[in-house]
Amino acid sequence: MLFATDTATSLLSQLECSRCHAPYEAGVPHTVSACCAAPLLARYALEAAPPRSVLPGREATMWRYRELLPLHDDAHRVSLGEGMTPILTLDNLAARYGLRSLRLKDEGQNPTGSFKARGLSMAVSMARELGAAGCIIPTAGNAGVAMAAYCAKAGLPATVVMPRHTPVAFQEECRWYGADVQLVDGLINDCAARVRELNAAGQLLDVSTLKEPYRIEGKKTMGYELAEQGGWHLPDVILYPAGGGTGLIGIWKALREMQAIGWLPAEARLPRMVAVQAENCCPLVATLAGRQPNCQQYQGRPTIANGLAVPRPLGEALMLQVLAESSGTALAIGDEDMLTGMRELARLEGLFVAPEGAAVWMAARQLLATGWLRPDEELLLLNTGSAQKYLDNVLGRYAQ
Repeated sequence: MLFATDTATSLLSQLECSRCHAPYEAGVPHTVSACCAAPLLARYALEAAPPRSVLPGREATMWRYRELLPLHDDAHRVSLGEGMTPILTLDNLAARYGLRSLRLKDEGQNPTGSFKARGLSMAVSMARELGAAGCIIPTAGNAGVAMAAYCAKAGLPATVVMPRHTPVAFQEECRWYGADVQLVDGLINDCAARVRELNAAGQLLDVSTLKEPYRIEGKKTMGYELAEQGGWHLPDVILYPAGGGTGLIGIWKALREMQAIGWLPAEARLPRMVAVQAENCCPLVATLAGRQPNCQQYQGRPTIANGLAVPRPLGEALMLQVLAESSGTALAIGDEDMLTGMRELARLEGLFVAPEGAAVWMAARQLLATGWLRPDEELLLLNTGSAQKYLDNVLGRYAQ
């Protein structure tokens, strides 16, 4: 908990349409904006934010950034200890590939084994504060597990809709938490259609990616942490596996907020952001390359990186904005290359990372080969989860 003398409360002032910037009232339930059908973003009274010197001594969870999170009343907080995951130095891989600085933030050490714990802790906390009767989510796996766990902690009913081909470990964990698990043929967009049918009356809070404004607020704490853990020195490049894109957008939001409140210098050079997708499902890469005007008609296929199988992300425009503002890029990695990355990280660094995390490492290798990355730059990889739950996808494929 915060120290007894710390009376930190949320500085949330309003919500804002991410497209036209129209304001929306905070403290009442919302989905996407009524004006543009675009994601809503939380905005804070940043001029009232405390100095970063308040942070030492606070709890080692994402809730240490309490003023910059949307929950009004701590009585509604639903936490399992999420956040403050370690940043590991990958000396062995760096030596093999001639890199000056290679580090990895291991989100697999969160509750429920993935970065989704951050967003769902926040979303379920807000569901309690807003008086929701329960929560429902379409998921590729990890988000459903996290929502089921946090709903169990909160005493709220949970309905999880996931593709039928999702590894059994994800399905079973949701059931252990007491969730109603619905299996659908297809990808997450097909699950989203099923969610709309099941929740036609709107009785449950739909916590689909970016269809409510609070999951991103939990995810953005990765950005606050990597700055604080790095002594307020930022890496040159951050490589992130982007399916729905909430984390990519959230990290960039956090960096901009820290500049605005003075935790980072206003003139600080921010990292170039790299969005990594799967070759079987890479709508952002296709749009960025000009092969399509947007992702609305994109047809994806399953991949061993379940979290990257998001063919029509609602946050595409926001992801493209992050890449443009940061002078970043996006690229796609094949399943076989992901397996190669998993082997390298396991055998050289002792890390059993999710295929999404392996994709990020293989993206770094590709960008080094093309010269987009330089060996003397500081690189930070985001591993979004543990590989334990993906064993159905990778069983017996550890051999070279």
